[in-house]
Amino acid sequence: MLTLNLDWAPLVAFTYLMLFVRIGAILMLMPALGEDTIPTRLRLAFALLFTLILYPLLSTIMPPVPENLSGMLLLLLHEIAVGLIIGSIVRITTMATQVAGAIVAFQIGLSGAMSADPTQQGQQSAVFTSFLSFLGITLIFATDLHHVALAAIYDSYEIFTPSMPIMSEDAMQLAVKTVAGAFSVGVQMSAPFIVFGLVFNLGAGILSRLMPALQVYFLLMPANILAGLLLFALLLMMMMGWYLSAFESHLAMWRG
Repeated sequence: MLTLNLDWAPLVAFTYLMLFVRIGAILMLMPALGEDTIPTRLRLAFALLFTLILYPLLSTIMPPVPENLSGMLLLLLHEIAVGLIIGSIVRITTMATQVAGAIVAFQIGLSGAMSADPTQQGQQSAVFTSFLSFLGITLIFATDLHHVALAAIYDSYEIFTPSMPIMSEDAMQLAVKTVAGAFSVGVQMSAPFIVFGLVFNLGAGILSRLMPALQVYFLLMPANILAGLLLFALLLMMMMGWYLSAFESHLAMWRG
């Protein structure tokens, strides 16, 4: 008589759940892969499938099933917290495009032109911010940097093992450092526009002093917008290349 032994089923289910809660939390916040413009069911299905792919590779390093329910909940909460920390810190890197877009819009004189930002749950932001954010997402897929992000998820289990305690103080310091780095990258991306704004406004100020009767700013505003748009078109490749380099280097940190 053939008997079917299912003693392995609880262990497999618990290990799969342990992997899914971390991977799902990271993918929920990961730039490009976790955007709200992607349907929720599609993101959930991808997280389940990616967990299934990583299961044979990571099941050996997972801790044994605890004997009581409280131990299981503690392990699950630990993995959720690790996933949220990693995903949130990587998400902070996208602030660079928001900082750069805000500076560019202010210097050109189009800070009042608003549109929905795909990376901020549809909230309104400057049109340059929305454009740079969406272009950043597109280039991440075009340059296959999302593959690096997926590899970083796998390598995160070597840096933060399930049995390792959560280093909250180190995580806060890393978050502060990431915010500072994202702001620095955003300023570096928009540095030519800062110089352009200073030179243009300085020239306009001198001209207004030399010709007080002339409405200098009224006449120069269209020229400011036109020159700013031309400069933006010329420097866009350099700006996004700088952003992608910073994003890749940040992902490399999670790969040890």
